[in-house]
Amino acid sequence: MTVAVTLEAVSCVFGSGAQAVRAVDHVDLTIDGGEFFTLLGPSGSGKTTCLRMIGGFTLPTSGTIRIGGLDVTHQPPYARPVNTVFQDYALFPHMSIRDNVAYGLMVQRVEKAERHRRAEEMLELVRLPGVGDRRPGQLSGGQRQRVALARALINRPQVLLLDEPLGALDLKLREQMQTELKALQRQLGITFLFITHDQHEALSMSDRIGVFNNGRLEQVGDPATIYNRPATRFVAEFVGAANVLDGQRARTLTGLPSAMLRPERIQLVADGEGTISATVIDAQYFGAFSRLRVDWHGEAIAIDLSPEQHPTLPAPGSSVGLRWAADAVHPLAAAQGAQ
Repeated sequence: MTVAVTLEAVSCVFGSGAQAVRAVDHVDLTIDGGEFFTLLGPSGSGKTTCLRMIGGFTLPTSGTIRIGGLDVTHQPPYARPVNTVFQDYALFPHMSIRDNVAYGLMVQRVEKAERHRRAEEMLELVRLPGVGDRRPGQLSGGQRQRVALARALINRPQVLLLDEPLGALDLKLREQMQTELKALQRQLGITFLFITHDQHEALSMSDRIGVFNNGRLEQVGDPATIYNRPATRFVAEFVGAANVLDGQRARTLTGLPSAMLRPERIQLVADGEGTISATVIDAQYFGAFSRLRVDWHGEAIAIDLSPEQHPTLPAPGSSVGLRWAADAVHPLAAAQGAQ
């Protein structure tokens, strides 16, 4: 398998002296060709700065960036075999959709008939036939996002960078675009590097995920590994709901100094029949599941329950039993940089 992107000991520091901010801290990362790779993390974690360095919009303070095996660390954006899709679409409002899509070919001085032909092909690819003569203001948010995708793909980049491109869409449209993006990536075979703070987007679309925190990669892995076997407390709590136990409470329940239990892995049983007894705090109904919060010696524990199996939830203040399988418990380490 070919390697699309390599980061070797890449750091990015803004400012100097006491005002210096280390946005990206000594990151090593390899992204395979044809992979849908997602950088996931909260705002300010360093993921977007990392994407901007790969795209050439921000230069690293130290380290090496390679795309397709070539050192592009200090190359300008136009000299790199990448294109970027931004959250705000960045379309030209005065230009037709066709000319927006063909803009990169126009810059390359491709003959007009050819660039229009390829623009129409791209619009067909993103399921927008027949809109070439319209202006961006005449399209919906989802349609404008497809136009931005078509424009980014028309130059046939080795790597497509997507900087939180679905963030401005409503939930239904965002879920639809997630499906379409993944299908498009599979069809084209192009490497996609996707940036998001949304764990559901990352889990549903990605071949692999890199979780960013405070400028460092805490873990890199496939979605199932990230969710079921998080390397650190931060990953456990950021990706999905998690009961994280430390110290004596963790040792009492699991025999480990720090451990995680996902809420859906815990069973609700009658008081006295479980591994522990606890007191119900409250319950929330989410449609597909209900979340019960219970108190165990001052520790709040969440349990996700099927409404079909538990149509009636125990009242606040009542005593219940909890139990779980041995493999439901996952040990956690302190925060670390992923390799």
